[in-house]
Amino acid sequence: MKMATRLAQAGTRQDPGTGSLSTPVYFATTFAHPELGQSTGYDYSRTGNPTRTALEQVLAQLEGGERGFAFASGMAAVSTVMSMFSQGDHILASDDLYGGTYRLFETILVRQGITVDYVDTGSAAALQNAVRKETKAIFVETPTNPTMKITDLHQVVAFAKAHRLLTIIDNTFMTPFYQRPLELGADIVVHSATKYLGGHNDVLAGVVVSQGGELSDRLFALQNAIGATLGPQDCWLLLRGLKTLALRMRQHEENARVLSARLAEHPLVPRVFYPGLPSHPGREVQERQATGFGGMLSFELADKAMVAPFLRAVDLITFAESLGSVETLVTFPSRQTHADIPAAVRAARGVTDQLLRLSVGIEDVDDIWADLQRALEQAGRPENFARQ
Repeated sequence: MKMATRLAQAGTRQDPGTGSLSTPVYFATTFAHPELGQSTGYDYSRTGNPTRTALEQVLAQLEGGERGFAFASGMAAVSTVMSMFSQGDHILASDDLYGGTYRLFETILVRQGITVDYVDTGSAAALQNAVRKETKAIFVETPTNPTMKITDLHQVVAFAKAHRLLTIIDNTFMTPFYQRPLELGADIVVHSATKYLGGHNDVLAGVVVSQGGELSDRLFALQNAIGATLGPQDCWLLLRGLKTLALRMRQHEENARVLSARLAEHPLVPRVFYPGLPSHPGREVQERQATGFGGMLSFELADKAMVAPFLRAVDLITFAESLGSVETLVTFPSRQTHADIPAAVRAARGVTDQLLRLSVGIEDVDDIWADLQRALEQAGRPENFARQ
């Protein structure tokens, strides 16, 4: 079946006893044993819950993986994956990385004796120069958050296999609808499922999908031991959100294509970062490894003094700290999502004090554009500069 069909059918007909089309929500923490030495397959909800099982099976199928795992947040998912590594291990990571992942690496992993080097994972030379005998994995965001840099997944996977490294891909921006890294040879995919997979700003969740039996067994053991699992109600909400993912992603992208092109022509916007623009340096690679460009874009204002008045002026667009929902959201990364990254490091990676990130929603594109135009006009007025 095509991806849109699989999404629409996510979690259906899981209860043959009643014929319920929707997966039931099993609000159970423990399950009765038929007799000594026997189990229904469920014993305790941290280890397994029927609602979570339905979701995890769907997630594995969508990503083309062997096994899926649902967590209480995206960072719980990443934290569990990183628990595979031990003192003395070394990780290579994308240099333009979500601030929450950077915070985890720099405040938690470092105390565990695990070191991380941040490199341009799109450069084979940079990877070769950074790899060590202690290196165990490469952690990649593509496109990156928020400057939308593209990493060639075929190249990274080949490099990782040559050096016997795990390849871990954060696929939050693209979703399996547009990009499936496991089918390109990656070992693990992670998501903040709070974003596009849920899609409605009403569920906090994380996802891991793995390839390979031994690796999947290790991740299951960690999920069970750490226990940061997703509750049954939130599993149901995520299943419901997945059903419309195809429709939503198509509209997100259609709107993002239009808005990125219009922003690129605006005199108060010197730079726009969107993989679908013909001028984007990673567009050709993106076309080789994905079937779309997604609904995320970033842009710089002409002056950092414009940021505050711009954010005050938006009306339809919400100034908020997330992404991937049906509503259009604007974020100021240097003060919000990437605030824990040192200023000098942010600047070196292009996360400047005049960069805004736009999570393009599914509203009518002309309404979104009208709001952007109005906010840009307000931000460009001389009196607004004087208020800074």
